[in-house]
Amino acid sequence: MDDVKFMARAIELAKKGVGAVDPNPLVGAVIVKDGRIIGEGYHERIGGFHAERNALSSLKEDASGAVMYVTLEPCCHYGKTPPCTQAIIENKISKVVIGSRDPNPKVHGKGVGILRDAGIEVVEDFLKEECDALNERFFHYISTGTPYVAMKYAMTADGKIATKTGASKWISGEGSRARVAELRNDFPAIMAGIGTVISDNPRLTSRIDGGRDPVRIICDSDARITMDSYVVNTAKDIPTYVAVAVPEMEEGVVTDVIKDSHPSIPDKIQSLLEKGVKIINVPDSHSPEIVGKRRVDLRKLMNYLGEQEISGVLLEGGAILNYSALKAGIVHEIYSFAAPKIFGGKGRSPVEGEGVELPYQAFELELKSTEIIDGDVLLRYKVINGK
Repeated sequence: MDDVKFMARAIELAKKGVGAVDPNPLVGAVIVKDGRIIGEGYHERIGGFHAERNALSSLKEDASGAVMYVTLEPCCHYGKTPPCTQAIIENKISKVVIGSRDPNPKVHGKGVGILRDAGIEVVEDFLKEECDALNERFFHYISTGTPYVAMKYAMTADGKIATKTGASKWISGEGSRARVAELRNDFPAIMAGIGTVISDNPRLTSRIDGGRDPVRIICDSDARITMDSYVVNTAKDIPTYVAVAVPEMEEGVVTDVIKDSHPSIPDKIQSLLEKGVKIINVPDSHSPEIVGKRRVDLRKLMNYLGEQEISGVLLEGGAILNYSALKAGIVHEIYSFAAPKIFGGKGRSPVEGEGVELPYQAFELELKSTEIIDGDVLLRYKVINGK
């Protein structure tokens, strides 16, 4: 069926925008006349033209009477670029086939309505499931104002993320590590716990030539991060947030050096700010302290990250933070890489923390896909409940 072929091409084009368009959606567009593709394009970068306009600008012949296949409902408002509905009408496109409906209230149903009012035939929900899969993260972000969170970990066949001595490099193979690099390039931000930063001094970068490094978020309730850590010393080059729980400070995001006007700010926070680190202070006032330690309120943290236009977070948190994130109900998806190895003994598991008391209290998952990567197994889950 030609319609399927043309929309499949639009989906293929949309994926070329991975790592470049956040917090905007991935969108592809194909223009067809007399059974031939006469123009195509995709949303290439944030602030750039949308897929429809890029497709129209690629035309080598008149588009009058042509059909446009687009993976997402065309926009109808002025943002960083003019509305795409206007360009479609001006180029006398006769029919528009749309995959996903845009949940953005500025667009939802309105783009379709404008096209129909202009006499253009519109078909909605064509290959909807495949098109929706492109923008699960965007749909969540635009609907809730908070990031879509995916947890990632690598473990052995017996569920260990480290040996009894704490050694963890490398559990998974090179193919799996390359896939993780792709995830880091795809997600706009990566989050880790302070234990991981202190023990491993990670870079938390994508390591893909020509790719982007994600914004780095470190959960560090007591501001224990060392000033000589890699993430601190590169904070002026790669945006870095440290989430703390300091009662002496006002809650919220702090990005400037403020010691003179706020003498109560701890010296460590001041030093981090001078290094270019951004601070988010979100003490958890609803949960009791554990062993005298304060906690970051992860739900509030997600709200603040959403305000910073961070639409998605790849959680490489460490076992304790992983449990806290699941308990807070902020995790939407899990990438579990299982290597064909067994450590045995008392090595750590991917999720520790307090744990649940009874089986029925488990965090429930729905398997989305499986994939073999050089002998490792990638299990991708949707989290279907939280605590």
